Amino acid sequence: MDRLDLRGQSSPGGLAEGAEERALWAQFSEATTAEAFCRSWLTLQCRIIEGVTGALVLLGPADRGPFTPAAVWPNPRRSMKPLTPAAERALTERRGLLSRREAGGPDGDRYDVAYPIEVGGQLHGVVVLEVVPRPEGELQEVLRQLHWGAAWLEVLFRREQQAHDAAEKDRLRTVLDLAATPATHERFFGGATAFVTALATRLDCDRVSLGVVRGGRVHIQAVSHSAHFGKETNLIRAIGAAMEEALDQQAVVVYPAPDEGEALVTRAHGELARLYGAGAICSIPLVDARRVSALLTLERPAERPFDRNTVELCQGVGALAGPLLELLRREDRWLVVKAAEAGRQAVARLTGPRHTALKLTVAVALALVAFFAFAKADYRVSAKTIVEPLVRRAVVAPFSGYVADSRVRAGDLVRASQELCRLDDRELRLERLKWLAQHQQVLRQYQQAMALRNAAQVRILAAQVDQAAAQLELLTDQMERTRVLAPFDGVVVTGDLSQALGSPVERGQVLFEVAPLEAFRLILQVDERNVADLQAGQHGRMVLASFPGEELPLTVDKLTPVSTPREGRNYFRVEARLDKAPERLRPGMEGVAKVEIDRRRVIWIWTHELVDWLRLTLWSWWP
Repeated sequence: MDRLDLRGQSSPGGLAEGAEERALWAQFSEATTAEAFCRSWLTLQCRIIEGVTGALVLLGPADRGPFTPAAVWPNPRRSMKPLTPAAERALTERRGLLSRREAGGPDGDRYDVAYPIEVGGQLHGVVVLEVVPRPEGELQEVLRQLHWGAAWLEVLFRREQQAHDAAEKDRLRTVLDLAATPATHERFFGGATAFVTALATRLDCDRVSLGVVRGGRVHIQAVSHSAHFGKETNLIRAIGAAMEEALDQQAVVVYPAPDEGEALVTRAHGELARLYGAGAICSIPLVDARRVSALLTLERPAERPFDRNTVELCQGVGALAGPLLELLRREDRWLVVKAAEAGRQAVARLTGPRHTALKLTVAVALALVAFFAFAKADYRVSAKTIVEPLVRRAVVAPFSGYVADSRVRAGDLVRASQELCRLDDRELRLERLKWLAQHQQVLRQYQQAMALRNAAQVRILAAQVDQAAAQLELLTDQMERTRVLAPFDGVVVTGDLSQALGSPVERGQVLFEVAPLEAFRLILQVDERNVADLQAGQHGRMVLASFPGEELPLTVDKLTPVSTPREGRNYFRVEARLDKAPERLRPGMEGVAKVEIDRRRVIWIWTHELVDWLRLTLWSWWP
């Protein structure tokens, strides 16, 4: 703002100062670099804050440094070494501070006001002002003004960070778009051609070539904008030589070579540029699984050389597209080639200097195979086994009647002549009383006929007396058989009348089945594939589910030619006997029996079922 005199008119000094200030604000708003921005900003701050005799702005890489002068006021040539301690302290403590500095010169003491430039938790630099002495309150006001003014520098850094982020996002989007190009094709040639063509279009290249490394040599597989190319032409040979030059050095080769960076051999690249007019060439190795699997060679006119950003972009594209292209190439080969390469890789791992664990595993596996191929063991046939009694006696109802009482049920041990159940004898007793009375009546009539010497009547009554006596004897026998007794010592296998008291039974109906505890037989259910190996007299062992810790010896007695289908297979019934039966053995127990056949090779024992199945399957398929 121009200063006004008492008459309201602008003074010549005010006009000059106003024009200078407008020029400073114009420079501040139009600054394109951080240095120009800081110089104009520092000048404006020193004009706003009174009593500033010197000022310094230090900038550098965020949180790392070193921090160097970006602006000095009022004279850029003036030494600002006295302000260094305050700047270092503000950078270390990351806070604004005031410090008094005693001076021995005519200017007297000075105050240093320092404020760090911190954006998003990152330290970018520091501002230091040298001001003349003043009261404490005014010094705090200077620090507060510097705090508010530093917000402009924060805006600068945030703007630069935003621009940098936008450039990085655009660059990342380009890298992803180019790297994803091969994924849209199923065949390697189509994907590789589309990739190099897209790369040439996006980066304004005259030609982009892709070569695959096989056997230490580079083979050109795709050239941009070319579906067909002669692999033996001079151009393709020259491009291959440039790629092999980069392959030998395992590095990115740029021609013409940049001033900074590692010195590399570029002879083949120079020859390619001389013969075919490519002014700028860049060859980039594509790494897959820590080895160079392919190379890219990009060619441009001389007026568009490959700068650092373009090379980094190409490296990023290659880092993502390299493994994808290699995977596509591997999947696009013949099955025989894949198998041969897998075999070569396996042999290389076994014979190479590394992969010790793999070598030990293979050695142990070969030793095991050799051992089992020559070692012999007992060949045994396994079969599900059921324990059955050798004798199974049925206890039937002696006559038709009703169950009066039941003393045992299935599973109970019984002794010989032990009562199993009792039938109701009330009707038998009444019937016996009836016949007993009739017998006595007929007997009296018989005696009277004898007294009267009536021979014909005597013979008739004698027959009736015998009939009554026979009926009495029959009823007495039936009454004695109302008690159903066990035929011998054993165990009740089936039968439980405890829930059927009072129910009728018919003559001959099976009430119980009793088996002895001393005689058992084993029923082996042998698969039809193994029954040919069995014969009578072979020995084996059996383990029951009831007591699996004990092995019971057995001997095969009989093979029956009757098969039973079960679970989709046929099983033959083989009978065997126990050489020694334990006391706790009971009918109906199940287990697994193994019959010893002979000694055979372990590998045959483990694989004969599979081999037999393959033989049968091939036989069924063979025409």
